[in-house]
Amino acid sequence: MPEKLNSGALSPQTLALLLTNAGQRLVTEEQVRNIAELGGLLSVEGTINLVQYTAFLAKETEGKSHE
Repeated sequence: MPEKLNSGALSPQTLALLLTNAGQRLVTEEQVRNIAELGGLLSVEGTINLVQYTAFLAKETEGKSHE
């Protein structure tokens, strides 16, 4: 049985893999980490909450779509 993922505590590597598979476009661990650092989304354990990450990206994208 595959290991269950905790969407509230994903490593940058795991999140990059999930985003790559979902979007059919390469997303690197470095890209994920840079965005997480920009948004203050990295926990002290170095993990990222998927919902917070997605909300941050949506907020950033929303501001740029009206320019």
